[in-house]
Amino acid sequence: MQTIHIRYFAAAAAAAGTDTAVVDLPDDITFAGLEVTLGHANPELARVLPQCSFLRDEVAVRSRAETVAPCLELDVLPPFAGG
Repeated sequence: MQTIHIRYFAAAAAAAGTDTAVVDLPDDITFAGLEVTLGHANPELARVLPQCSFLRDEVAVRSRAETVAPCLELDVLPPFAGG
């Protein structure tokens, strides 16, 4: 098991009902599995997560097939408008 600190931003934070969370996850969980796990616990978050991108320790995750570990901090970023 690993303990991950999650930071939610914008619409992801609104859906999660918090800006931060600490979760314990299996070492072999993928980002696809993480999405299912987080979404199962929070249906509103489940609707937002498919559009979100993830940063694992400040590095963009390119595939939901990647494993979350090793990771100390995970950012969940919804699409941002503007520019």
